[in-house]
Amino acid sequence: MSDRGGRYEAQLAGYKAFVPAPLPPVDPPFNLTGEIARLLSEADRALAELKGSTRTLPNADLFVAMYVRKEAVLSSQIEGTQSSLDDILRAEAELNSPGAPRDVGEVLNYIAALNYGLARLKELPVSGRLIKEIHERLMRGVRGGEKSPGEFRTGQVHIGPMGASVRDATFVPPPPEHVPTAIHDLERFIHEERELPPLVRIGLAHAQFETVHPFHDGNGRTGRLLITFLLCAEGLLDKPVLYLSYFLRAHRAEYYEALQATRDRGDYEGWIRFFLTGVAEVARQAAEVAAQIIDLREGHRTMIGDAYDRGSKHAFALLDFLFKRPVVMANEVRDSLGISGGGARNLINRFVELGILIEITGYERNKAFEYAPYTALFGDLSGLGQANPNRPT
Repeated sequence: MSDRGGRYEAQLAGYKAFVPAPLPPVDPPFNLTGEIARLLSEADRALAELKGSTRTLPNADLFVAMYVRKEAVLSSQIEGTQSSLDDILRAEAELNSPGAPRDVGEVLNYIAALNYGLARLKELPVSGRLIKEIHERLMRGVRGGEKSPGEFRTGQVHIGPMGASVRDATFVPPPPEHVPTAIHDLERFIHEERELPPLVRIGLAHAQFETVHPFHDGNGRTGRLLITFLLCAEGLLDKPVLYLSYFLRAHRAEYYEALQATRDRGDYEGWIRFFLTGVAEVARQAAEVAAQIIDLREGHRTMIGDAYDRGSKHAFALLDFLFKRPVVMANEVRDSLGISGGGARNLINRFVELGILIEITGYERNKAFEYAPYTALFGDLSGLGQANPNRPT
C-alpha cells in the first residue's frame, strides 16, 4: 500500500481513518506522459469544441438551463434520488404530481446551488468559503439538512453499505480535526499550482475533496459542483454545459474504484485517465446537443413563419421562452409575453396543432404543455443504474 496519497491512521475506537497527503502528488510526481497526454489532448479539444458550439447558440442563456437540469438530476441520482428530468420540469411548473418522488427538492436545490455558485464566482474565488455557501444552499430543507449545512463536520463520517458501522466501512475519511487544514491545502493547490494542466488540476481537486469529505452529508454533490465551478473559473467553459455526472452515473462502480485507488495505491494517474475519458465523451455529446438545438430552433422558426401570415412576433417570443421553460401553463405564457389570457391560449393551441407543444396533464382546466421535441434532446435520464449502495452515513 502506497503512502503517496496519504496514510491510514489508527483511531482509539478501533478503526483506521485516512489522512490525505496535500496535492500535487509527489514521490513520484504526477506522470503526464503516454496515455494521459493523449487523453488530455482529446479532452481539451472536446471542451474547446463544446465552448465553440455554445457560442453559436443565438442566446446561450436560454439553453443553459436544460444542461444544468440534466447535470442536477444525474448528480443527485448518484446519491440515490429517484427524480427524473420530467419530475423536475413538472415541479418547476408547479404541477401537483401525486406519484412524483419525494426527493425532487434535492435536485431543485442542486440547480439553485449551481446557479448561486456561478454568480458568486464573479466576486469570490473557488475557496473554502464558497464551498460552505454552496453546501448550505444544496442542503437547505432537504434530506441531511439537519446536519449543519454550510459548516465543516465536527464528527467522524464513513462510507459503506447502508447501516454499516464505521468498523465495516468501505472508506473512512480523515477525522474532523484534519478537515480545516485539508481544505486549506486544497484551496492553495487550486490557486497556486500552475505546473499541471487545468483539467488535471480540476480532476485532482475533485478526488481530494471527495477524500476529505468535509461535510456530514452532501459531499458527493458538492464535489461534482466543484468540477463545474472550476471549469468555468479556469475559462475552459463559458457556461455550465458539461453534464459530467452522465458519465459518472453510467460508470459508477469504476468511479468509486478509481477514487479509492488514489487513497490505497496513490494511483492518481488511473483516476485522471478515467476523469479525462469522461470529460471528452460528455463534451462531445453536449456539443452534439447544442447543434441539435440550433437545428430544432431554426426548423420551428421556419414552421412558425409559414403558419402565421401576421402576428408571428408573439409566436417567436413564445418559442424562445419554451427553451428556458419547456413545461408551461397558459398563465405563464400570458405573463411572460404580456398578452391576454385568450391570446396565450390561442398561441398554445396553435403550437399544439403544429406539433411543437403537447398537453401533458389530461385535465380540462389548468392544463400544462411540454416542448417535447426539445426535452427529447436531453434523453431519458431516469434509467441509468440504481441507487447508490455506498451512500455516506
